[in-house]
Amino acid sequence: MSATGATEDTSARGAPAGPLWWSRRRSMVLDIVLGVASAAECAAEGVRFAHDARMPVALGVVLGLITGATLVLRRRWAIAVVLISIAVTPAEMGLLLGVVGLYTLAASEVPRRISAVLAGMAGAGTFLVTMIRFRQDNPREAWGAAVWEVPLFSLTITLAVTAPPVLLGLYVRARRRLVESLRERADGLERELSLLAERAEERAEWARNEERTRIAREMHDVVAHRVSLMVVHAAALQAVALKDPEKASKNAALVGDMGRQALTELRQMLGVLRSDVPAEEKPVPLASVAVAASAAAEAVSASASGIESVEDAAGPRLVELEALVGQSRAAGMAVELSVEGEERRYAARVEQTAYRVVQEALTNVHKHAPGASTRIRLAHRGAEIAVLVENGPSERGAADAGLPSGGNGLVGMKERVSTLGGGFVSGPTDAGGFRVSAVIPDRTRTPDRARTA
Repeated sequence: MSATGATEDTSARGAPAGPLWWSRRRSMVLDIVLGVASAAECAAEGVRFAHDARMPVALGVVLGLITGATLVLRRRWAIAVVLISIAVTPAEMGLLLGVVGLYTLAASEVPRRISAVLAGMAGAGTFLVTMIRFRQDNPREAWGAAVWEVPLFSLTITLAVTAPPVLLGLYVRARRRLVESLRERADGLERELSLLAERAEERAEWARNEERTRIAREMHDVVAHRVSLMVVHAAALQAVALKDPEKASKNAALVGDMGRQALTELRQMLGVLRSDVPAEEKPVPLASVAVAASAAAEAVSASASGIESVEDAAGPRLVELEALVGQSRAAGMAVELSVEGEERRYAARVEQTAYRVVQEALTNVHKHAPGASTRIRLAHRGAEIAVLVENGPSERGAADAGLPSGGNGLVGMKERVSTLGGGFVSGPTDAGGFRVSAVIPDRTRTPDRARTA
């Protein structure tokens, strides 16, 4: 880049490159036209200069042509063009050269102090030449002008020649900088929106993974427990079908009831999923990414704080725990249920998690310890609820149950409890059984509120 910097046309972005130093062909054509006009003007003025200087007219014309043609270089060497116009000011030629040169200099990226110095030099030269020529053409004795009239007239001519191009050039320069600043801000905003879109997409992918995990847990809790009890009752039905038809009929009715309950819960879950799936997926506009990201953040915040949703409100509650225990008792399991503390209502997610922990623990007993006695302890502790499910050793061995295990039951229970900020512990007991313990806080109530409830 030259010392004069880029002019107003070199700032065009995305334009095709022109020949030499021009950014566009249109700029080249304009400069050539201005150069020809300036050369013609200087050549015409060179005739008078040749007469005044008593030199050959041809030499004056050639000098004027060369001087005026330098205007073609204004975008490349604006300072040089202005200096040439200042140099030929005593010859009273190059008006177009000086005006266009000052405009180009002011509009370029040349430091303002240099532009001010050159504009001052051009103005001073124009003022002196105008005043001298005015004195020569109009002697004071013949014209009768006052002393201050000649300087005032010269100053007016000087300002009329130098001020407009300089001011216009400064305006164009400021406007170009403003446009470039706005363009940079737009580019920065576009980059930020792209980054925000990527983060929103990552958040959406994370939300989809979380939803898949939640659905997998729900499916496991609904299907595994019901089907396990159905398998146990089916085995009992097969054993007593011929010996005790009445008991076989009762077991068959239980199998049917459990199957219908499992289908009902599955329908409810699938209905929620279908209602959340859009009819068709459309690309999200970039301008809507911020709103989408904000909504996703609010959803995550609501999930972390335990706010109830429609699905949560439709899930099982602690009041249904007795019925759950009764189903295991009907399958032949010895189950003891004890409740400690003052019973109260908790948030839907808290009660559902406690219910699912007991449900999965009973399912594991049916799978891995058939015939074992089981003890369930539910304790209300102010702003939290504790669940303990412990079973003794199996009387018949896990092989008698014939139930497959995916190994996700304990993992799902721990995920449920950890999501609510609780603690979960599981492991074998010294007596050869197994223990599952969970403490689930209710974040919708404080300990002080729980004591005063």
